[in-house]
Amino acid sequence: MNKIPLTGLTPSDIVEQLSIPQSFRGKQIFKWIYSHVKDFSDMTNLSKELRDSLSEKAIIRSSSVNQVLKDPDGTIKLQIKLQDGLFIETVLLTDKNNRKTACVSCQAGCAMKCAFCQTGTLGLARNLTAGEIIEQFMYLEEEAGTLDNIVFMGMGEPLMNLESIRKAIAILSSDEGRNLSTRRITLSTCGIIEKIYDLADNGPAIRLAVSLTTADPELRERIMPVQKGNPLPELRKAIAYYANKTGRRVTLEAALLHGQNTSPESAKRMIDFAKGIDVNINLIPWNPIDTLPFEEPDSKECKNFVTALENAGLNVTLRTRRGRTIKGACGQLGKTTTEK
Repeated sequence: MNKIPLTGLTPSDIVEQLSIPQSFRGKQIFKWIYSHVKDFSDMTNLSKELRDSLSEKAIIRSSSVNQVLKDPDGTIKLQIKLQDGLFIETVLLTDKNNRKTACVSCQAGCAMKCAFCQTGTLGLARNLTAGEIIEQFMYLEEEAGTLDNIVFMGMGEPLMNLESIRKAIAILSSDEGRNLSTRRITLSTCGIIEKIYDLADNGPAIRLAVSLTTADPELRERIMPVQKGNPLPELRKAIAYYANKTGRRVTLEAALLHGQNTSPESAKRMIDFAKGIDVNINLIPWNPIDTLPFEEPDSKECKNFVTALENAGLNVTLRTRRGRTIKGACGQLGKTTTEK
């Protein structure tokens, strides 16, 4: 009999799926799980009979850490093996103020096919469960201590697995779970318009980041196929709606590609797109991927692009490159085999 993984279940789910007659036991088990207990024998306020029954019917986590990679800049990448043998990656990022952020995956692979992203070359294997998403966060905490933030910015398109993400957020933000404030949670999408409205209307009210990369429709369609069904004018309306509905500023992200989207005309298009909506802009110099036909922008390209946007009155951040020696930087995730 396949055992039931408990990470990703609510207290009521635990009671129902394990046929536990006392409902308060679900809350006790739930608290133990998010106290990082790894064995039922350590759940000391449960009877031995119940602990033995749990051991027979359930497992606490369904995945396992297969590989740990550490960059000299403090970035940590975990390769995680799922129960069905697939591999995903999750990354811990530490900023200059020593704030720790979990960059978690929501899918094994990705169907979006963004031309500048390693994960986009893999195709989609499947969506992750809420438990598989949460376990990434827990493994990173066990590796690096208490985390401050979580971003759904790893492998996969989060809005194409929105229900699992909603459940993961509900558990991580629960008082009885990890008690993580939704203000510390960000979801990054390549721009699925229908789902942005869904998230705005039905919550949770988390921070939203949109991978824009370019506001040139022809270039965006070439390097981001999502543009075909999600045109820029409608995407802009969805972003403005989200900002107005939630009261939270949206982040526009752009991977800067040498000679592709860094010209004065590219800057003007981005300025026109961003003007009048409540946004920050994060510029991310492209991180090299050997198999992809792009080049890193030089420092002058980056500086000129930043200056053009700032002169137009926009809030701009040029992101620091981190985690590159372990292929843990933005766009580099996607190792699906290992020597181990």
